[in-house]
Amino acid sequence: MGGREKIITIAGKAELTAGDIHYLLSLAAPEEIKLLGELAYAVKKEHVSNRVYFRGLIEFSNICSKDCLYCGIRKSNYSPERFLMSRMEILDAAMFAQANRYGSVVLQSGERTDQAFIDFVCDIVSSIKTATQGKLGITLSCGEQSEETYRRFFEAGAHRYLLRIESSDRELYGMLHPQDRHHDFDARLNCLRLLKKTGFQLGTGVMVGLPFQAIEHLVGDLFFLKKIDADMVGLGPYIEHSQTPLYLFRDQLWPSQERLVMTLKMIAVLRIMMKDINIASATALQAIDGFGRERALKLGANIIMPNLSPKKHRKDYLLYEDKPCIEEEREECRDCLEIRVKLTGDEIGYDAWGDSRHFINRNHKPQPYV
Repeated sequence: MGGREKIITIAGKAELTAGDIHYLLSLAAPEEIKLLGELAYAVKKEHVSNRVYFRGLIEFSNICSKDCLYCGIRKSNYSPERFLMSRMEILDAAMFAQANRYGSVVLQSGERTDQAFIDFVCDIVSSIKTATQGKLGITLSCGEQSEETYRRFFEAGAHRYLLRIESSDRELYGMLHPQDRHHDFDARLNCLRLLKKTGFQLGTGVMVGLPFQAIEHLVGDLFFLKKIDADMVGLGPYIEHSQTPLYLFRDQLWPSQERLVMTLKMIAVLRIMMKDINIASATALQAIDGFGRERALKLGANIIMPNLSPKKHRKDYLLYEDKPCIEEEREECRDCLEIRVKLTGDEIGYDAWGDSRHFINRNHKPQPYV
């Protein structure tokens, strides 16, 4: 069987094997990668349409209790100026999202578990719900929390939660985090289970192109995402930050273009494997390729996140270096992304939550702002 026929045959299977996934991720010929992308985009159009949903990203605090070895806002990095946006700043960003018909926002922060922070997040979520008359969808990304805290967040009005596993391989995960009780692989897994138990639409994701990472790890990541039955996934290339311990291993990295292409192949294979989930087109793609996010949309992604954070804070929320758009005002970011999405031939799903069809289909529950 020739390469083209084999790719088509694998993409048409109900269930992919490890060998199938390894084969697709190993594709190197441009025409074969192009075919993989076309097959994945056809799956996207059939199962989630060619509509792209905006999630207005509000990075409301870079204060973090964790010390992850790859992250630019890790506790031990003393370069960023630490901040917590005010209640009014966050509400202003949320109201901008509603006025511009985004449908949803993502509230993202460093990780804290103190009561003052938990109360603040609950107040913000409920305030956004009140201010928008319940019409603005809310995703939270505030790290590992207790079951009680997750329930409080859910009851306040958030209905999606993003907690990236970063790597589903226990050994590789250990290389990304300090070896202490605050960075425990099993605790991370348990939080993902708790989020589903609480009722959240579960979002998670991995980094592609990490030091010491092999294709076998990425095959395992894709199986993990399917096994955990994620509703939304963010796949992004690992981009180093010079003020982190993992930067010392930069000589172990794949070239940036290889990380980009592998991430795009991961998105395409994931779309073929999990046909009706939401897949984000990560901003990190654009850090390597000016059209990286658009390329991801053409390979199966259907979520994009315009940054609504005040420009004065963006330079201090750098999880990785060379992050794009940190000097853009939110109006510029909106206009740019609207043009970029339309150039791909996709449509923007204005005034809609854009909830995961996978979640809706699994729970058989109509959503108010689908």
